[in-house]
Amino acid sequence: PTGSLLYPYGPHQGDETNPKHDDGTSEEITLSVPFTFYGKSYQTAFVNNNGVVSFDKPVRQYTPDPFPLADGHPFVAPYWADVDNVLGGDIFYRQTTDPALLADISQDITQYFPKSPFIATWALVATWDQVAYYGSTSQKGNTFQAVLTTDSKMFYIILNYWDIQWTTGAASDGDAETGLGGIPAHAGFNSGDDTNFYNIPGSQTDTIINITTTSNVKVPGRWVFRVDDFQVTGVDPPLLNNDCWL
Repeated sequence: PTGSLLYPYGPHQGDETNPKHDDGTSEEITLSVPFTFYGKSYQTAFVNNNGVVSFDKPVRQYTPDPFPLADGHPFVAPYWADVDNVLGGDIFYRQTTDPALLADISQDITQYFPKSPFIATWALVATWDQVAYYGSTSQKGNTFQAVLTTDSKMFYIILNYWDIQWTTGAASDGDAETGLGGIPAHAGFNSGDDTNFYNIPGSQTDTIINITTTSNVKVPGRWVFRVDDFQVTGVDPPLLNNDCWL
């Protein structure tokens, strides 16, 4: 959509499309540039239908757990919940070195992190486009995106929330008509160890539906993190509560 937070996506951008399969996942993606996440370098990733980008192995779990996860699985959860793309929507992804896109990403990250000039050399763009929830009897869909990017020294993840209409699938005790209630979606990062993780405010509460209005970079609906050595971006919780958590 024009004026959208989302970076360009879809088949016309050369994206792969995930299979139509409840709790499905992409094939294993061999990263053309290894991605450093919490001090560890990963060569492979999966874009999982249930709103998760995972390293080394897929994630089929549909009801989210709070971070840190007991199983130590490293992943990024833009919006971990019970997506069912058989009922509606598509999940797209691509690795890219497209100069125009990388210029946009570089400009955005440099604006948010002015002390560390950044020129992206690679990105993985994963987009959940109007995806339905498991057990849905409604037309509700969620559209959001995760971007992994690097200049080969610094590693960032951008999470974009464009349109969030539901929080919970029916198997997570959500209401089939509204897609609300039960155990709502979780957003954040799990490093795989017990100490490094981040839960975006509102995760697993009803207020996660408002994630399109929240931010840590003063752009409603966008959260950006440097993840090679984890730092929560220039905001401490009090500022977040007053400034962004509207």
